[in-house]
Amino acid sequence: MDIENLNYDDRGLIPAIIQDSISYNVLMLGYMNRDSLQHTIKTEEVTFFSRSKQRLWTKGETSGNKLLLQSVEFDCDKDALLIKARQLGPTCHLDNYSCFKSEKRNSFSIISELEDIINERKSESSEKSYVSSLLKKGVKEIAKKVTEEAGETSISAVTNDGRLIDEASDLFFHLLVLLKSQNKSIEDVFNELKIRNINQ
Repeated sequence: MDIENLNYDDRGLIPAIIQDSISYNVLMLGYMNRDSLQHTIKTEEVTFFSRSKQRLWTKGETSGNKLLLQSVEFDCDKDALLIKARQLGPTCHLDNYSCFKSEKRNSFSIISELEDIINERKSESSEKSYVSSLLKKGVKEIAKKVTEEAGETSISAVTNDGRLIDEASDLFFHLLVLLKSQNKSIEDVFNELKIRNINQ
């Protein structure tokens, strides 16, 4: 991205709308200058220019509730940015999901939460954690669980035993674990589906 050719205001700032990369909910509005945008792209952690402190400010630098950059785009007039990001905790300083009350967590938000939990378990060695122990067993064991859960989901649908949602949930969860074990995410799957949809 050519950050020099954006239309900054007379203070050298440009508004940035932050959007949940999974749910597409609006999370917050902040302001960036050239340095903060450059820092955001370099570190992949959303960083603003604080108008009150007159310095660069990385979201979550004290709380840990960071926003991990997924993409940056500008509008047709090049005077506003749309930044898609993944949350590490609530975005609002009041511990709310979004700074806008109307932007409630939707069903897709649970995916981000589950992926964050799986990522945390990857660095743990606790035998008490099912995910941690499964990840330690390696991709073959995880793939075996995905196959097992897929079979149980199919059987549940065919037999109409009332457990379809339970089994499908198990399948989806283990698929997330499998993806994370290979350093992939459900967003990679969504992006592939978008490409396929465009090409159909």
